[in-house]
Amino acid sequence: MVYPKLVRKKDCKTDIHVVLYEEGTTEEGEPIIALEDDFKCNYQDKAKRILTQEKVIIELTGKAIFCEDIAPKLSVISGGEVTVFGQTRRIYQGTKARNPDGTVNYVELEIM
Repeated sequence: MVYPKLVRKKDCKTDIHVVLYEEGTTEEGEPIIALEDDFKCNYQDKAKRILTQEKVIIELTGKAIFCEDIAPKLSVISGGEVTVFGQTRRIYQGTKARNPDGTVNYVELEIM
């Protein structure tokens, strides 16, 4: 059975550079790079204000949604960095949305 794509390729127009890390570190304590490549994505920005007793903190977050599995060799996306619109941000959560047969429908990276 062919499952419908929930993220269409024609909606992915934003250029993004993605660096994904494997679990673990090198002998020097650096993260192990599993993937580094340029892609097209659907990117959405969001900013929120967190009020503390001393000052206001503005936290910028965003989502990068890809119409395909950008890292088929990784079963789980646990960390990395993206560069979008000239700014490098950290990935704090990655999701591979799967179809009932186990294939990946789309990939979503939440960044901050």
